[in-house]
Amino acid sequence: MATNSLLMQLFGLRFRLLLTKSLNLLPLTLVSSPSGPKASKPTGILTITDSRTNRQYRIPITNNAVNAIDLGVISVEKDAYATLRANSGLKVLDPGFANTAVMTSGVTFIDGIKGEIYYRGISIDNLFGHSSFEEVAHLLIWGHLPSLEEKHSFRQNLNKGLNPPDSVIQAIDVLPRDAPPVTVILAGLAAYAASDPSTIPTAANDPHMYQGNMAVVDKGVLRTLSTMAVVISLTYCHQRNRRLMPANPEKSFIENVLIMMGFVDEQTGLPSAKTVETLDRLWILYLDHEMTNSTAALLHVASTLADPISCCIGLVASANGPLHGGAIDLAYKKFENIGTVDNVPELIKNVKAKKFRLFGYGHRIYKTVDPRAKYLRSMLDDLSQKGKNNRLLAIALEIDRVASTDAYFTSRNLKANADLYGCFVYTALSVNPRSVCLNVDADFGCDEEASSPASSRL
Repeated sequence: MATNSLLMQLFGLRFRLLLTKSLNLLPLTLVSSPSGPKASKPTGILTITDSRTNRQYRIPITNNAVNAIDLGVISVEKDAYATLRANSGLKVLDPGFANTAVMTSGVTFIDGIKGEIYYRGISIDNLFGHSSFEEVAHLLIWGHLPSLEEKHSFRQNLNKGLNPPDSVIQAIDVLPRDAPPVTVILAGLAAYAASDPSTIPTAANDPHMYQGNMAVVDKGVLRTLSTMAVVISLTYCHQRNRRLMPANPEKSFIENVLIMMGFVDEQTGLPSAKTVETLDRLWILYLDHEMTNSTAALLHVASTLADPISCCIGLVASANGPLHGGAIDLAYKKFENIGTVDNVPELIKNVKAKKFRLFGYGHRIYKTVDPRAKYLRSMLDDLSQKGKNNRLLAIALEIDRVASTDAYFTSRNLKANADLYGCFVYTALSVNPRSVCLNVDADFGCDEEASSPASSRL
């Protein structure tokens, strides 16, 4: 259920941003600033002396980064320009992409030291509780908060795409009901792409269909956001042997996701106002989180000028890994195996003995408390009565209580990821954890002490 929040931002923002930039990208991390992109002027010079030749080079520093291409002039060859043409200059080896930035962005800025997040230069603290999910989504995609007319148009355009082709429904219907949700989502996305070949550049014999054509890109963004909502809703219904309910063109995007899934009151046929309010606030926190593994996967595919839905297929496949979105699924499986709160001390003992990893704790970016955590804890407190009899939630919160005070975790600055907290919120809403296994923009997977450099970075 939560998956579409993450996937919306990853597709809508990054695919659109990519097609206004060069396509020769290896997208791993971003060079970003809280106030948005500015004219790129060097702020310093890196002076390098090559001991092999005793030649000296001056490399511009911009936004605390150097351009790897500039390093290409460093060579044992006499002619620097010939070196560049022959591609024989100095290369940068960065296993695991631990220190590589390839795109300048004004979409999101994260200060992991101070614990701050900015969307388009606006602090998330100023958006949470003051703007709706649809408004913040519009801000991130198009760079400004919408007028009433723009918000209405955005909602209507999203709702127009919430009616799936029969071929998509049939593609999902033939799959086992106990199939992993991600595999069902992948099948649904592939069926959606196949249902309209005119949106696929190679099939339409239009290789530059999306490149620089922002009107077509925007149409593709809206179509894909709707596609993701429908496919995830179909997956949820398929697992429970229920049919997809028709969307209401007058309701919000979040309301329609709940309606399609059947998360509604039997009397009114509408989702509860509390659930809608909770998800509206929760999804703002998850709308974007800079360059994650799944975002990079999407951009790799997009750099080939593939169609938007094919890009999302790459994204979903990446998010399924145990060191990314799959970490939350693994965390909940562990909670299920624990059985009761009484067994939590033994779990913590085994974690300290390194008998297994505690998925969902530790984060490569934040060296302080994730700024989203305070809002998630507040939401959990609001839902405490609703989830008080939920065994999994009780276990998860007890683990979090111990991890927040135990020296083993505090000395290593290992705190529950905001993504895991978010799943606690879903559990309190009585949403099956298997349905939220992709609700992360996580860069984590496990505590960093136990991770390899590559896995902890991606």
